[in-house]
Amino acid sequence: MTEQQITSRRVTPTAFRLLGADAARDTWLAERRSGIGSSDVPAILGVSDYTTAVHVYRDKRGELVDDAGEAALWGHLLEEPVAREWARRQRSVIQKVGLVARVDEPWMRATLDRQVLECPMDRAVRTRCALEVKCRSAFKAYRWHADVPDDVLAQAVWQMAVTGYDHIHVAVLLGGNELKLTTVFREQDLERHVVGSVTRFRDEHLLPGIEPDWDLSKAARLIEMDSLMHPERSGEISVAEVDAVLEYAQRSAVKSAAEKALKESAATLRRLAAGKELVTFAGELAYRYTPTTRSSTDLEKLKEQFPDAYAACVSESTSHTLRVSPTFRKMAEEA
Repeated sequence: MTEQQITSRRVTPTAFRLLGADAARDTWLAERRSGIGSSDVPAILGVSDYTTAVHVYRDKRGELVDDAGEAALWGHLLEEPVAREWARRQRSVIQKVGLVARVDEPWMRATLDRQVLECPMDRAVRTRCALEVKCRSAFKAYRWHADVPDDVLAQAVWQMAVTGYDHIHVAVLLGGNELKLTTVFREQDLERHVVGSVTRFRDEHLLPGIEPDWDLSKAARLIEMDSLMHPERSGEISVAEVDAVLEYAQRSAVKSAAEKALKESAATLRRLAAGKELVTFAGELAYRYTPTTRSSTDLEKLKEQFPDAYAACVSESTSHTLRVSPTFRKMAEEA
C-alpha cells in the first residue's frame, strides 16, 4: 500500500481504516497481533490490573491462551447501550469505525469504540473525535472520583497519538447503574512518554523476540497465564537458575514455620479462654471468639443422587501445585 493510497483513506487526521467494524473476530485478532493497540498499552506501561508486558509479548507471538472471562463479555455486551446513552445525553452523533492505524507508523493501532461525528464541546462546527466506553465494577468506582484511572488514561493517550485527535471522550458505567462522563485532552509531554515507552518495548522485546522480565508484583496473574499456556509440564533448569528454586524453598519453609507458630499461639489463647467467648485484660477486651457458619457440599453424594444438578452446577478444572523436591528442601534448610 502506497503513502498516497493510505492518505486518501484517512478516517481521522493521522490514521486510516485497517479493518471495518464488521470484520470477523479471527481476522481482527490476526491483524491486531501484527501491531500494538491501545488495549495493549496499559500492560506495557505496568498500569493494568490484569495483564503485564509479558502477556502482550506472548499475545503478539500467538502464544497466549484467550481467557477473557465474564468481565470482558459483559463489557462487550454493554458497550452499545452505554455509547448510545452517551450520545443521547450529549446530543451527538456516533458511529463504529473499526481498527485504525497511524499513517506514518502503521504498527501503531487503535480500535476506537466509537467515532464522534459531532463533538458536543463545540457545536458551531462539526468536529470529529472519539469515544472510549468502559464498564467497571462498583468496587473500583473510587478510582473515578478524582481523575481518570491510569490504565484508561494510557489508552486514551495512545488513541490520540494514533488518530491525531486532541481529545477523547470517556463514558464509564460504574456498578451497572451509574454513568460517569469525562474527557481526556492531549498533552504532548505525556504522549511522548507513552509512545516512547511502547516503542522501546517493540524495539527491545517484540521485534528481536526477547521476552520482558516478569513483573512479580503481579505474580498471581503471571502464574494464571503460565498455567493456561502449559497444562502439561516438564522442563529442565540450568545451574544459574537453581537459586530461584532454593529461594522458593526457603520462603516456603519460613511460611510453614510461621503457620505452625500461629497455630500454637491460637491453641494457647483457647486454653486461656477456658471456653469463654470474650477475654478481657484490666477491664479492656483482649480478644473474642465470633461464631462463624460455613456451608459445605458433599459433591460425591450430589453427583450420585442428583446427577443433572451436578452436571449443571459443578465444573472441574486442573491446576498444578508447586512442590519442591526433598533434596532441594534440605539444601534450602542448610543454606
